[in-house]
Amino acid sequence: MAGTFKFELVTPERMALSQDAIQVVVPGLEGDFAVLPGHAPVISALRPGVVVVTLPDASRTRIFVKGGFAEVDPQHLTVLAERALDVEAMDAGTIAAELAAAEAELAAAGDDTARLAATSALDQLRALQRG
Repeated sequence: MAGTFKFELVTPERMALSQDAIQVVVPGLEGDFAVLPGHAPVISALRPGVVVVTLPDASRTRIFVKGGFAEVDPQHLTVLAERALDVEAMDAGTIAAELAAAEAELAAAGDDTARLAATSALDQLRALQRG
């Protein structure tokens, strides 16, 4: 299908998603970036945030990811995420549990990188909590 590329989201437990997409916005360590068909090859670390997948029918899927890496080439985007949760399926209890985990990670952070990741997760989860 012209105008699409293969998007795969993989967690340590499973292949969470594998489908064609027309655009995916990824929370890169240095800022969000959009991947479109034909994107130049790149590998980027991810910060905690929301991956927004635009499907060929123009519908969107939003997935909260907690760190990992994105690997892009002109025909594929693979996101290897430490954790991935479908935003639409996250209820108040799930968000509260993720916030508690992020707060614990922030308290235990031993360096600036760990503190930055935990703070980013907290910010993103609080935004999801507010809706």
